[in-house]
Amino acid sequence: MLPMKTNGKRFLLSALAFSLTLGLAACDGQDGKKPAGLVAARVNATEIPVQQVDFVVAHTVAATASPEQAPKIRREILDKLVDQQLAVEQALEKKLDRSPEVLMAFEAARREILARAYIEQLAAGLGKPTPEEARKYYAEHPQLFAERRIYSIQEIVLPASAGLAAKLDEMLAAGKPIGEIAGWLKNKGIKFNVGSATRPAEQIPLELLPKVHALQDGQGLVIDSVQSTTVMRVLASQSVPVTEAAALPRIQQFLGNQRAAEAAERELKALKAKAKITYQGEFAASAATGNNAGSEKNVAAPK
Repeated sequence: MLPMKTNGKRFLLSALAFSLTLGLAACDGQDGKKPAGLVAARVNATEIPVQQVDFVVAHTVAATASPEQAPKIRREILDKLVDQQLAVEQALEKKLDRSPEVLMAFEAARREILARAYIEQLAAGLGKPTPEEARKYYAEHPQLFAERRIYSIQEIVLPASAGLAAKLDEMLAAGKPIGEIAGWLKNKGIKFNVGSATRPAEQIPLELLPKVHALQDGQGLVIDSVQSTTVMRVLASQSVPVTEAAALPRIQQFLGNQRAAEAAERELKALKAKAKITYQGEFAASAATGNNAGSEKNVAAPK
């Protein structure tokens, strides 16, 4: 057998794995038969059921398509499924489904599907955030909503250095331009990166946002962390508030996702505590180190 090109193999593995996903999701009875009359297309001897198209639509951005766009998108998805089926048939004919690499891809897809299904089932049992909870979040985070701003920011990022943050803060407070601060760092032989960006409030880490929000145009701050030191100056900002009515649906979705993630984390932590897990070989030492290391949790802003 001639070796396949890398791109072709990746496409084939993706097609086979995705076919497994669709196959598991499309089973609608104990015998796995397709409902009569609900066939979207036939590819040689294989039928592509309408519910297979519906499954792909529901699990992609196509689910949010307008009624006018829906027929075109559904046809495009069906065409891709036809191409996929043709590739799968060739793979089976060449017995690629027996290839160790493909078998591992099947198993990886199966494990991913089952794990995700369990987490989704766990999340489905949680109560949805109430409008009152969303309003409370709106009121507690004015920087994201009622007082939301879009910032034009200039910054310097350098490796963390003991004692340097205080000097940089002093230079910022004295009104030194970013270019002058960069020149000072260069003369000191310190490596750094300079950049500028326009960022809305929701793209700024939530724990940092109150400090940035308090800055007037032209002011800045120094952010010192274990890994790096950042000198940030707000060149200009624009007030672009978000009304409560517009924000509430997004906040409810965000709080729901946050609640589901926290529930999944608690559940997996409890399961891990009950399970007997033994790391071996090269992973034994790293597992011991990892068990002693703390973990950081970042809270994102609703988008």
